[in-house]
Amino acid sequence: MGIFKLFKDDIDVVFDQDPAARTYIEVFLTYSGLHAIWAHRVAHVLYKKKFFFIARVISQISRFLTGIEIHPGAQIGRRFFIDHGMGVVIGETCEIGNNVTIFQGVTLGGTGKEKGKRHPTIKDNALVATGAKVLGSITIGENSKVGAGSVVLHDVPANSTVVGIPGRVVVQNGERVRKDLDHHKLPDPISELLKEMEAEIASLKEQLHEQKGVKSDGDKNL
Repeated sequence: MGIFKLFKDDIDVVFDQDPAARTYIEVFLTYSGLHAIWAHRVAHVLYKKKFFFIARVISQISRFLTGIEIHPGAQIGRRFFIDHGMGVVIGETCEIGNNVTIFQGVTLGGTGKEKGKRHPTIKDNALVATGAKVLGSITIGENSKVGAGSVVLHDVPANSTVVGIPGRVVVQNGERVRKDLDHHKLPDPISELLKEMEAEIASLKEQLHEQKGVKSDGDKNL
């Protein structure tokens, strides 16, 4: 597919995703997410041709102008939409499929200095909401959604919704994984861990009391 057809798709997806978009000239001139994607598409072509320095210069100029940092090595599919993209970071070995949407403050980053594939793969039709962090060489499956503010460190199956810190799958294939999750509440793994510790401490205390009772009975028998 030619790069100009990609550019046309990038404009069309804005009208599909953003009800505030009114005219082509408005989108062309004012949408920073669109500008960042276009700059990346040019930088990526240069990167593949091993013009690494020029590609990085273009990506850094784009970062300065748009507030969106996309490494020129990242692979991005068709109809990629960045909504209100300030603070978005996309790493070098990211692979993003078609019809993917991300919002402001999203990080698709690595977790260390390892070589090779170290950034996420985002499959077709996925959505990553405001402020979410998807870290490491993991995969977000097709049609899946990452909730706002989530930190995802493990693979997410297709057709799932993941929320929380660390991210947990709460909906899969249209069914809730956690039946007690209200729509306005996120799982609190720290609170759950404390509850487990309290239960374990209570169990240990009970065992200790039983052992003391056995010893006391033994002393009486003596």
